[in-house]
Amino acid sequence: MDKIRRPAYFQFKGNDMSTQQVCAIKLRNHHFGNEWFDRVEDRWNYVDFLANVNWRKNWISFDGTVYCAETDRVYCGITSFDADIFKAYDRKQKRFVDLGFSRAANSYDAKFHRAMAPTKDGKTIYTATALLHDIDRYRDAPGGGIFMYDIATEQIKKLGIPIPHDYIQSIVLDEKRDVIYCAHFTPEYFSIFDLQTRQTRNVGLLGNGFAMAQGENIILDDEGCAWSGWAATRAWQENCGADSHRLCKYDPSAERIIFYDRGLPRKDGARGTAKLEGLFNFGTGCLYASGDNGSLYRIDTRSGQAVYLGTPIRKNRSRLASMVKHPDGYAYGIVGRDGHCRLLRFDPRNDNYEVGDMVIDEEGIAMWQCHDITCTPDGVLYAGENDNPYRSSYLWEIKI
Repeated sequence: MDKIRRPAYFQFKGNDMSTQQVCAIKLRNHHFGNEWFDRVEDRWNYVDFLANVNWRKNWISFDGTVYCAETDRVYCGITSFDADIFKAYDRKQKRFVDLGFSRAANSYDAKFHRAMAPTKDGKTIYTATALLHDIDRYRDAPGGGIFMYDIATEQIKKLGIPIPHDYIQSIVLDEKRDVIYCAHFTPEYFSIFDLQTRQTRNVGLLGNGFAMAQGENIILDDEGCAWSGWAATRAWQENCGADSHRLCKYDPSAERIIFYDRGLPRKDGARGTAKLEGLFNFGTGCLYASGDNGSLYRIDTRSGQAVYLGTPIRKNRSRLASMVKHPDGYAYGIVGRDGHCRLLRFDPRNDNYEVGDMVIDEEGIAMWQCHDITCTPDGVLYAGENDNPYRSSYLWEIKI
């Protein structure tokens, strides 16, 4: 499943775009063969990964990607049982640089999931740590921290732990209010971390305890409200029902979470809602979302009403975890999964999209699935691959 012999260049269908060049950039490059399926899946616990040097050090994912023009580096949030989770890819030197996170880390700080937020002036990146351990370590693990990385001095500082023992899946920075909104796991609290006082306000819960309610990220709309998914409980039933997954937003003017009784429509038109995956703001006054096998949606931020736009890939398993606005006016993401990934181009001006050919490098190596994507001013995309059961995940460079 690792290598699929296909051309390294492709074109979008139906337009005159030039060929795309794809390169897999390797921080780690360990191949596990079928060990995941034969030995690990449904068998190993947290301690088993810690005890095995190959899985502890080499089974990594690129869960977050952020570009900084000042340094011309792509800052990468890594998932690692070894807590080695903060690197930068230097485009000039064409190599990875360690950012010294070990000086501030705890051994339970296992990943920057979708929790890297750069300031608009390009001087600082705020980050937060997520978990890999189980709840039997809840009291041992101190909790996800908020960190501040100074890009010029390359110093990283821990600002605090918003909720003791609880970890942070995603953050979004509100520079106007000087706060960081945090979506936690587990439990799925929603909190507000004040960067001046370093105090936390626990606003409430997003999840119902039956299934994960939040998507891969949280995001601000144009009014400064922070959006997420939530899940209804229906305590009088044995299951939560087909419409349990819904949308919500924290409204800073009301100082509370507004829980909508609606979510993303199912792609087949059946009754119920789809689980949220990604949230995107392209500056058009609305938000966009993904879910239900990588389907696309447009969200009215006043009513919380979501409109189904289409499913780029229907026949195979797919996802659309991240999209980024490109200098050409389009937004780009990666759809597909299981080694069958394709570049998606979306036009937020008219809600149209096109799907390109498979993302494969010149050696015939295919991307397994994409978790985050960023873009440089010269139009190069950097996509973070995650959760590959066959090998270490890579950072992917896609030149348009």
